Amino acid sequence: MTNEEIAAKMQEAVTKAGGLDKSVKFDFGDDGHVHGAGETVSTDDLDADCTIKVSKDDFIALSTGSLDPMMAFMSGKLKVEGDMSVAMGLQ
Repeated sequence: MTNEEIAAKMQEAVTKAGGLDKSVKFDFGDDGHVHGAGETVSTDDLDADCTIKVSKDDFIALSTGSLDPMMAFMSGKLKVEGDMSVAMGLQ
């Protein structure tokens, strides 16, 4: 799955939810970024209220439900920087 495909799926979810109150960035390391703010999702590397560092493979596993977010966090596969409440609200 490309970052553009991830951003498109996230755009659908953000639009359906009526937008994001705060900005969030998924940092896939060398595989790039996906950023969401308000009603816009892009692959730009922009500042965010909350940055979630996770490998792209683990992000895909999280989004399909095959990896539990709390287990990913506790095992260090997912790291949160900034406003933790933003990450908690993404479920």
